[in-house]
Amino acid sequence: MLLEVLIALLVFSVGVLGLVGLQASSMQQSTQSRYRTEAMLLANDLTGQMWVAASRAPAALSAEFGSVAGGPSYLAWKARVANTLPGASALAQDVVITSVAPLNAIVNGASAPATGLLPTAQVTVTLRWKPSSDAAGDPPRQYVATTEFRE
Repeated sequence: MLLEVLIALLVFSVGVLGLVGLQASSMQQSTQSRYRTEAMLLANDLTGQMWVAASRAPAALSAEFGSVAGGPSYLAWKARVANTLPGASALAQDVVITSVAPLNAIVNGASAPATGLLPTAQVTVTLRWKPSSDAAGDPPRQYVATTEFRE
């Protein structure tokens, strides 16, 4: 009878340890999901600011929001990223804005340059962060969003 009780206790203990491990894993995944959601919201916030900018020309967007030019709107956004995502202040937060020429038009079955169309601005926002729970050798986590703006 005593042996049966000990075996039952062992089985119960293994089950409880499994549940504790499952709970810890669930908490870690929930935290990572929160960081990914915050990164998405930060990228959408920046592109939203670009939509309401005075000019959506590629050069104007690059000057105000591009990470190479380091415009005022980019710097303010980068500070919000550093305050929101763990380890983001030590990593590059890229906002790359490139000019995309309009596609050629098909006229009478032949390709011809489109007339009257302005180039669009293709914006790629890359956010990087590194939670303290990640090992030192692990690469940083990242979220990339790409969109296009027409003037």
